[in-house]
Amino acid sequence: MNTPKILWVDDEIESLNSQILFLQNKGYQVFTKTNGFDAIEFVKQQVLDVVLMDETMPGITGLQALQQIKIINSNLPVILITKNEAENLMDEAIGSQISDYLIKPVNPNQVWLSLKKLIDNKRLIAEKTTTAYQQEFNSLIMALNNNPNYNEWIEIYKKLVYWELEIQKSDSPEMQEIFLSQKQEANTDFFKFISKHYSSWVSPKSIDSPIMSSNLFKNKVIPHLQKGVPLFFILIDNLRFDQWKTIQPIFADSFRIQEEDCFYSILPTATQYARNAIFAGMLPIEIEKQFPSQWKNDDEEGGKNLFEEEFLKFNLKKLGKGDIKYSYTKITNHHDGEKLVDSIHNLLHNDLNIIVYNFVDMLSHARTEMEVLKELAADETSYRSLTASWFEHSPLHQALKKIAEKNITVIVTTDHGSTRVKTPAKVIGDKQTTANLRYKHGRNLDYDPKEVLAFRDPKEAGLPSPNVNSSYIFAKGDLFLCYPNNYNHFVNYYKNTFQHGGISLEEMIVPIIRMSNK
Repeated sequence: MNTPKILWVDDEIESLNSQILFLQNKGYQVFTKTNGFDAIEFVKQQVLDVVLMDETMPGITGLQALQQIKIINSNLPVILITKNEAENLMDEAIGSQISDYLIKPVNPNQVWLSLKKLIDNKRLIAEKTTTAYQQEFNSLIMALNNNPNYNEWIEIYKKLVYWELEIQKSDSPEMQEIFLSQKQEANTDFFKFISKHYSSWVSPKSIDSPIMSSNLFKNKVIPHLQKGVPLFFILIDNLRFDQWKTIQPIFADSFRIQEEDCFYSILPTATQYARNAIFAGMLPIEIEKQFPSQWKNDDEEGGKNLFEEEFLKFNLKKLGKGDIKYSYTKITNHHDGEKLVDSIHNLLHNDLNIIVYNFVDMLSHARTEMEVLKELAADETSYRSLTASWFEHSPLHQALKKIAEKNITVIVTTDHGSTRVKTPAKVIGDKQTTANLRYKHGRNLDYDPKEVLAFRDPKEAGLPSPNVNSSYIFAKGDLFLCYPNNYNHFVNYYKNTFQHGGISLEEMIVPIIRMSNK
């Protein structure tokens, strides 16, 4: 490791000789200046790791020098040292992007600790994360081997997401490789778990099932409806739990997070099934029975999510809330988003406001089609980053900030997640077999039974039968389903894209968050 270079600026620098010697003995190279002007010129000429800056000096103050230094090198950390504990000075210093703030008199260990925090931060985090994950690794293996139930699977997945984000910060390729192997093993076990239990969850005779798309409203929304407190139910399409954790700090700036939970998306983990089930409060087979002309199967012409508001109205009436005042808004482009910003205050007169925001799903589909987005969202890390960047600057965020101080409840959720597909699996079907990469339904499907969960009778999965003898198959793990004709082109085009419809932790265990105003 290179010797860290420190610039210490103080008009009484001679009195700090013992402190400077202490730092030199700790392996730092320390340069000194006695005023802000000389410090600014030195920063122009020398590559430094940290500047220690006295606030009160003749000529220009430490804060004034700091502003000039930030113009020269905005990433250079500056530690401000001052005798003044006035709150307005601290506010100004923090607003000027200082990296730390020390009150005189400072002792050598105090300065050393601050330098270690700034210079060695990344290395120390990486070492700590590696040690902590090594300890957690075995407990995760034990949890996976302990026949987890549906609630325990949610906890396992939350822990995996936590470690995925921590290991990302540590920037250790070796640890990432070990982690990805463990997550893949977890997904293999999760597929077995879903294969064993899913049909009993969606059975009309079910006595023990998790919260799923079809009963989400009943369990997670209706209990929080109250007169005089507008409830905003925001469904961001295709939002994984790790993407939620990435945008969580942006929400936390404006809202107090009351509950962070997950539920199970129904199969297929695809919009026309999962989202209709959320609003109708029913499984697809029941929706088709209740709304035969509105329900559309994959192979039928027309939009598949055109009647969400009608389904919602039916569901509210069924749940005894047919008299509440509600709104339903669907955002599919930036112009619609801007209209939401302008009208958000008007929604405060309603008991319930549904906002469906389609950006993340559009991002995943556009990423499949556009080479530039494949580069920008090459893996899970960059996909999360792109989602956070979108949300921070989105009309949705602007709209919510406008009402953040009002007495409101906000529920943020999604209909399903997505997974990055890597491994092709061959499927043969007739002309009416659907095109989705993570699930298919059709007649006479030919596939490897080890690679999919198959329902020869769609009723067992709570699904309608599009045709006589139709069956459904759902891909496991990171598989994507390809036809033998034009196979290589298909494989190369779709490999490493984010898809949904099948069985994985990322697609099925999805966030539901409840927040209130601060």
